[in-house]
Amino acid sequence: MINNRVDVSSQTRAHVKKIIKQLGYAPNTIARSLSRGHTNTLGVVGFGLEYFGPSSVLTGIEQKASEMGYSILLSLFDPFGGEYAENILMQLSAQQVAGIIWAVPAFTDAPELDQSVKEALDVPIVFLNRDRLQGSIVVSMNNYVGGQLATQHLYDQGYQKVGIITGPKSWWEANERMLGWRQVSEAQEQSNIESLIFEGNWEAESGVRGFEMLKAKNPDLDAIFVSNDQMSLGVIQAAHRMGIRIPEELGIVGFDGIRESGYFIPPLSTVRQDANRLGALAVTQLLQRVDALHKRDAGEGGEEKERSAVSETLVMPELVVRKSTLRIDK
Repeated sequence: MINNRVDVSSQTRAHVKKIIKQLGYAPNTIARSLSRGHTNTLGVVGFGLEYFGPSSVLTGIEQKASEMGYSILLSLFDPFGGEYAENILMQLSAQQVAGIIWAVPAFTDAPELDQSVKEALDVPIVFLNRDRLQGSIVVSMNNYVGGQLATQHLYDQGYQKVGIITGPKSWWEANERMLGWRQVSEAQEQSNIESLIFEGNWEAESGVRGFEMLKAKNPDLDAIFVSNDQMSLGVIQAAHRMGIRIPEELGIVGFDGIRESGYFIPPLSTVRQDANRLGALAVTQLLQRVDALHKRDAGEGGEEKERSAVSETLVMPELVVRKSTLRIDK
C-alpha cells in the first residue's frame, strides 16, 4: 500500500495512511532499494571543502544526484593516514552504496593512493581531477589549458614578465596550472623562469607573501597569474600597499571565477571553472557505469556500455576578462 499499489482500495489506503501518521512511520528507502539489488545512495569522499573548487564540486554532485533520484553519503578524507582511506571505503561498502565518487585531490606525494582505492572495492568509482587512471572513469577540469589561457592573455595585453603564485605543489590541479603557465612563458622565451614561481597555500595571506617575494626577486615583474581568486585578493592588497597601479603597472589573472571576484578593486580577470558541472558529470558517468554493470549481471547485455564508461572527461575552463588586466594604454 505504501508503494501506491493499484490493487489496494481507496478506503484501505486512507485507513493505513492514518495509522502511518499516528505512528510517525517513514519509509525505509534503503531497504526497498536493496530488494531491487542496490541502494539509491552514492558514496562521496571529499576533501578541502573550505576551498571554492571542492565545495562547488560537492554542490554539483548533490544537485545532480537528487535530480536522478539518489541521495549522497559524504565522508571527509584525512590525507595524513593511508589506513583512513580503507576505513572510509569499508564504511561506504557496509552502507551498500551504488557507487563512489572519489572527490579527493590527487596528491603528487601519494601516487599509490588512487590505485589502492580503485582495487579496494568491487563497486563503480569515478575519480575527480587527476591524470588518466587505467581502467577507471576520470572527470577533470582542464587546469593545464586554464593556465595557458591566463598567461597568454597577460602577454597579449602587452605585459613583459609574468610570474605565478601556485597552489600547493602536492596538488595535481596546482601543478597542471603551473605547467600551462610554464608552456606559454617558455614560448615567450622568458628567462629565469624558476625565479618567477612562488608556492602558495590557496589562502589570501600567501598571495600577499608571494607577490612581495616575487617582486623582490624580479623588480621588473609586471604581471602575475595567481592560481586561485582568494590568493589574488592578497596580491591586490599588497600591490595597493606598495603603490603599484593595477592594471597600468601590474596585470593580475586569478583562477576559479568566484562570484566575489567581479567586485574586487579592480574587478579581477579570472579563469572560471564550472565546478558544479564537473560534479554533475561525475554523477552522470557513475550512474551510467552502475546501470551497465546491473544489466551485465542480469544477463541483459551492457558489456559495450560498460566498456565505454571507462574514460577520461576534461571540462574546459573559460577566461573572464575584467579591469585587472585591461591596460589603459592598450
